[in-house]
Amino acid sequence: MVRGPFKSSSGSITPSDDGTDGHRLPETERSSTDAIADFVAQARAVAASESRGRLVFALDATLSRQPTWDMACALQADMFREAAALGSLDVRLVYYRGFNECRATGWISDSAELARLMGKIDCRGGKTQIGKVLAEARRHATSARIRAVVFVGDAMEENVDELCARAGELGLLKVPLFMFQEGNDPVAEQAFREIAQLSGGAWCRFDPGAAAQLRDLLRAAAAYAAGGRDALLRLAASEGGAARLIGQMK
Repeated sequence: MVRGPFKSSSGSITPSDDGTDGHRLPETERSSTDAIADFVAQARAVAASESRGRLVFALDATLSRQPTWDMACALQADMFREAAALGSLDVRLVYYRGFNECRATGWISDSAELARLMGKIDCRGGKTQIGKVLAEARRHATSARIRAVVFVGDAMEENVDELCARAGELGLLKVPLFMFQEGNDPVAEQAFREIAQLSGGAWCRFDPGAAAQLRDLLRAAAAYAAGGRDALLRLAASEGGAARLIGQMK
């Protein structure tokens, strides 16, 4: 289900009766009881949310990216399946395209719903907006307890020093960036490597149209988001994508 809408980004308690003599409880006792019940409910909600892995899934949706966008739509369910073996996963899709357009969904816990939303988005010409992606992740790093950020793209057309500063902030918050580069652009590679290193994450290249390579990388990132470093280490024993990530992480 979707936990929140796309964005450009109390009930009252009815007093209860005693139940033994038909008289209402004293006001102070009712207030205390209600306060405890409210506290317990909030504590349970927090515990439930903290037990779920949360991953920001960021994609370059500029015009050249349409083939990879379609491929990512088909592969994203593997992230949920990998995480299901470890617990659960909530994904927040962030994408940029066109002229100054950068959007995010709410938290999504169902792969079919994420695929449906991604299927409605078409790629449009424009420049990269990686800085906005990192700023969005930084805003939610503490309040939403994000465990990792995945970025899939093939270019970088921004001030690299500013991007590195934001990556370093995420690193201090223990939110690693997994920078997955399609193709061989040397400018993008240099920037993505530095961003990943400063955040405590990893950079990996995959070949254009290589679904198997991207699938392994997404599965590895989901394993980390759901189960942490130990889960990634276990997966690395059998899958190359996870081994590529864990080999770079601090």
